[in-house]
Amino acid sequence: MAAVKSDSGAFMEKHVLHPPPTASPQQLPLKGLTFAIKDIFDIEGYVTGFGNPDWARTHSPAVSTAPVVLALLNAGATSVGKTVMDEMAYSIQGENIHYGTPVNPCAPDRIPGGSSSGSAVAVAAKLVDFSLGTDTGGSVRVPAAFCGIYGIRPSHAVVPTSGVTPMAQSFDTVGWFARDPVILNQVGRVLLQLPNVEPVQPSHIIIPDDCFQLLSIPSDRVTQVLLKSIEKLFGGQIVRRTNLGDYVKDKVPSLKHFMGEGIDQLECNIPSLVALSKAMRLFQRYEFKINHEEWISSVKPDLGLFISERVKESLMTTSENIDIFHTIRNEFRAALTDLLEEFGILAIPTVPGPPVKLQTESVALETYRARAASLLSIAGVSGFCQVNIPLGMYENLPVNRLKLLRERVFEIGSLYYSRNLGSLLLLRQLVVYRWSLWIFVGDYTFGNV
Repeated sequence: MAAVKSDSGAFMEKHVLHPPPTASPQQLPLKGLTFAIKDIFDIEGYVTGFGNPDWARTHSPAVSTAPVVLALLNAGATSVGKTVMDEMAYSIQGENIHYGTPVNPCAPDRIPGGSSSGSAVAVAAKLVDFSLGTDTGGSVRVPAAFCGIYGIRPSHAVVPTSGVTPMAQSFDTVGWFARDPVILNQVGRVLLQLPNVEPVQPSHIIIPDDCFQLLSIPSDRVTQVLLKSIEKLFGGQIVRRTNLGDYVKDKVPSLKHFMGEGIDQLECNIPSLVALSKAMRLFQRYEFKINHEEWISSVKPDLGLFISERVKESLMTTSENIDIFHTIRNEFRAALTDLLEEFGILAIPTVPGPPVKLQTESVALETYRARAASLLSIAGVSGFCQVNIPLGMYENLPVNRLKLLRERVFEIGSLYYSRNLGSLLLLRQLVVYRWSLWIFVGDYTFGNV
């Protein structure tokens, strides 16, 4: 099956799934909204392609529809098609040699990010109101950042993943994209089954200066904008500055098993977070192997070069150090819980810089990916929720635009964030029903701050 080449190359196939008849308009909070579905979700009567034609060829149509898709349809939304994704969800690039690379509307000569590439592009190109994706190691957060839209990875296991082809189930989450934060909230209320609650103000907002030093754009200007936004809304007393790398190194002693020789000398990196990402990558590979080794060995699928290399690495993974990962995860989760307390927020960059150019050579791409993994693994290992918040463009690439106007409030699971430069706000799962969202809209240009 070939991807549909129109509509920015976002769609694998078009279909229309209407909401079922209902007697009560109150049961249709998403009435009139359209959405797209990553080709990793089951839809009854359709083959779930998992980004690879050999997978599609060797699997039968789904006999039922994923519960998250049904929830959106039952809430009044209309699905218009399935979207392109990276093969086997094993990349954050968004390039697929079989079905093509969806065109990033923000930067057509740059990658859209993956693996939920088509879902992000469909939203950014205004083809749908919102879309479904999955996030294991960054597959919602990265394309949201690269395409300049909102994207949320909820706390692990709060949205069911049944009817979703697994990549590595200890990290797999169902996420979604939107251009409009109000729609992001509306979808969240449906999928998270949120009650109506009073807003809760954060007790503190933590800014880890070392994480912002990973940025390829001026970090001081980024943090200035962030600090101004926080000060106008909450007052400067709520801000706490920290060095997250040192904190993690001190509070997660089991990371020493992944530190390795020379890791402290890595340029533009945070050693403890590099070790954290290495630990996560090990367990992700191990689970991928358990899930898919039999199919890969029997079918011998045609995979893109980059994907093929990663799959081979996974198949060579053993159970060595797996028990250590569980210890690391427990220590890290406890450390972040202590850092955030009950109502704290951690604000960090989603990715270390703008999207790289299409067909970037592998060495440069791997360097970028490794730096990104240090940031992305924070939520991956902890299981806490994250949201990417776009603010505009910097040098014609999706980065930041900001002014601090207290415009409206809405609630969305455990998220409570101000609109700031592609920042990721990390919160505790324990406050899943108690956070509200303040949105700021304005015309501060990042380059002139």
